[in-house]
Amino acid sequence: MLDILYQDEYLVAINKPHGLLVHRSGIAADTTTFALQLLRNQICRSVYPSHRLDRKTSGVLLFALDKETDRLSQQLFYDKKVTKKYLAIVRGHTGEKGTIDYPLKKENGTLQEAVTHYKTLSQSEIGVASGKFSTSRYSLIEATPETGRMHQIRKHFAHVFHPILGDRPHGCNKQNKLWKEHFDMDTMMLHARSLSFVHPHTHQTLHIVAEPQPEFLRVLGLLSITQF
Repeated sequence: MLDILYQDEYLVAINKPHGLLVHRSGIAADTTTFALQLLRNQICRSVYPSHRLDRKTSGVLLFALDKETDRLSQQLFYDKKVTKKYLAIVRGHTGEKGTIDYPLKKENGTLQEAVTHYKTLSQSEIGVASGKFSTSRYSLIEATPETGRMHQIRKHFAHVFHPILGDRPHGCNKQNKLWKEHFDMDTMMLHARSLSFVHPHTHQTLHIVAEPQPEFLRVLGLLSITQF
């Protein structure tokens, strides 16, 4: 059963697990299980994804329950009227806060503006050697993307040399191997923590929050991070 975070007559939001595709895709033709299908069967209604999350990303995923609400909710995302916040565990100690303003290429090579704001919530250092260092450092950050480009947060933190743990292909292969060998962890540590927006029908402000998935919490525990 999917974890339903919010539901009314127009919208429904779930806490998507890591590894679950939003809908059928040509890049994963061998996959037969999708969030859209599971949710439709669970609530016995047609559902329409208002936005997308990467397969590897967990967290808040919003669906509309009719075609008109689908149109209105997608327009909210297009008009940047939805505030999206993510949690990520990254390599190294990040600064207190910052903005990554770095254009990203579309599949056709065209550059698109891409901006991500972030703040550091916690930092950790563990006694596991990494390269020439005797310890390994990590940060828990909150990322707020101003734009919504494909793999934006993943690419942006790789660009500033703080790749997200478990990310392939944008992350650090050495770190990913370290975590697989020492902690049996190969899940990407990126979680869509919340969505905030004005309801397209009731005009009430909604703030939908998803708790991190068990594997994300396990990694936080290994890093002795308790605040997020």
